[in-house]
Amino acid sequence: MIKHITLAIAAAALCGAAHAEYPDKQFTFVVPFAAGSATDQLARSLGQEVTRITKQNVIVDNKPGASGFIGAEAAKKAAPDGYTVFITTNTTHAANEHLFKKIPYDPVKDYLPVTGLGKGGQIMIVNLNVPAKSVAEFIAFAKSKPGKVSFGSGSSSSRVAGEMFQQLAGVELLHVPYKSNPLAINDLLGGQIDMMITDTATGLPQLKGGKVRALAVSTAKRSPLTPDLPTIAEAGVKGYDMGFWFAAYVPAHTPPAVVNKLHDILVEATKGPAMQHYYSTSGIEPFTTTPAELGKFQLAESDKWKGIIKKAGIEPE
Repeated sequence: MIKHITLAIAAAALCGAAHAEYPDKQFTFVVPFAAGSATDQLARSLGQEVTRITKQNVIVDNKPGASGFIGAEAAKKAAPDGYTVFITTNTTHAANEHLFKKIPYDPVKDYLPVTGLGKGGQIMIVNLNVPAKSVAEFIAFAKSKPGKVSFGSGSSSSRVAGEMFQQLAGVELLHVPYKSNPLAINDLLGGQIDMMITDTATGLPQLKGGKVRALAVSTAKRSPLTPDLPTIAEAGVKGYDMGFWFAAYVPAHTPPAVVNKLHDILVEATKGPAMQHYYSTSGIEPFTTTPAELGKFQLAESDKWKGIIKKAGIEPE
């Protein structure tokens, strides 16, 4: 009996020592969207800071497609050792369960929350061939061609933003889905689609480059990066307010000591220069939490997105 207890204590000590050494190898950040997306940009900036803090390399593994399903499954199946981190958004962890009748992962049971990473808004942009120079003019344009004026989306946030616009503005648009917002942006620039409501990190560079026309922002307040742009609600679509968030998760069964250590690393990383530059240039606000706070926030957001999706009249696919 004493021998067994001694062995158990020794094993626990070894386990504790292993946790104390964490991290001692390369990280992989799984991103469920394409390179260039807001989530990808955040992950790469965060990775720079994690490397600075831990002296360990960070590989960003982009797995876009299927509304985040591909990335979510990859992260779910990874070893629960704290070295694979799922850098994701409300798309996979609050919206998808209400947009689809069946999803290949459980956003609560298959992952452990680590920390929030940021909150942001979206920007309504059109290709330069669209005659509208305001939200009111776009609504008139859409009403003149019911079901023919298109909007693209490469995330649930972008899609629901467009669907909500249809409902509240009383227009009928043609939805064109993409694997990620940068792919939709490419088609917007090429004139294949007319409009999209995308995250500011993806849309602002195109606006600054004069490649698209911006009509409004999606949040209840104007963005400090585009102070002259009205909100969609200010522009006449009353009640419109859409934002999104980023967070970090690890596979279920990751040891609590590892989760806590990773939490501390990521929160410290958000305060570093690369992340501060990302926040200041993308319109994303810092948003960090404890693991428990993120878990509660996620459940509340799931209920919120359920209501938004139902109100927008979106039927689960």
